[in-house]
Amino acid sequence: MIIKQATFAGSSQNTAQKPKETRPEFAFIGRSNVGKSSLINMLCQKKGLAHTSATPGKTQLVNHFLINDQWYLVDLPGYGYAKMGQKGREKLREIISDYILNSQDLVLLFVLLDARHDLQQIDRDFITELGAEGIPFALIYTKCDKLGVNALQAQVERNEAALLETWETLPPSFRTSAETGQGRDDVLGYIESILNNL
Repeated sequence: MIIKQATFAGSSQNTAQKPKETRPEFAFIGRSNVGKSSLINMLCQKKGLAHTSATPGKTQLVNHFLINDQWYLVDLPGYGYAKMGQKGREKLREIISDYILNSQDLVLLFVLLDARHDLQQIDRDFITELGAEGIPFALIYTKCDKLGVNALQAQVERNEAALLETWETLPPSFRTSAETGQGRDDVLGYIESILNNL
């Protein structure tokens, strides 16, 4: 897939405030500071499209980006940001849940995982909830350039083994790097194949 156009289409706190023009939606979520904004900018090849920050918990709204006038790339707030107060965390949880459970246009949710770390309990809990709600999802490993080939393979296998403790089959997964562009064609190709089948 060639991205010719990527434009910001609006922010919302709930599905009632989403852009009025409906399109298939592919949403991106992960723990705070997993590299989500950098990945989105890399996929769209547009620096500054999604705001990157060294401060976790920066995305606090659901942001829609219209791609090729065909589909929306949706940037969701990160989950599990510990330094935010209880009230703030609760508010973000509500925003995330409302979107995931109520957006009629959500086709697939990409769950981002930092390739350098073991699957954390918060990731497992989130993925388990997706399964319970029947939300289709795929995994994206970010920051893959930070590990050597063997270390990356070993880490992915560890995470897959952890998932297989509760899942019978594994979701599709992709290995990416915002720095090198690794995985860009794979992720966009996967989105394109789904769009072609809609």
